[in-house]
Amino acid sequence: MSDLAQGSKEPTIQEIAAELARLRERVEDLEDARELDAAIRRNGDKPLITWDQAKQDLGL
Repeated sequence: MSDLAQGSKEPTIQEIAAELARLRERVEDLEDARELDAAIRRNGDKPLITWDQAKQDLGL
């Protein structure tokens, strides 16, 4: 748990900024997870391609 949530002292501007940065990163992670879940649902019944085919398609 963060120091801010414990409420033991008045947080500094630096602590608030750090907590805000952590929360923003967490929100981005959650948004990425939602997008991944939506893509999986959209593509759930489509056939998969092999790793070799994916590399070939990407020119690797």
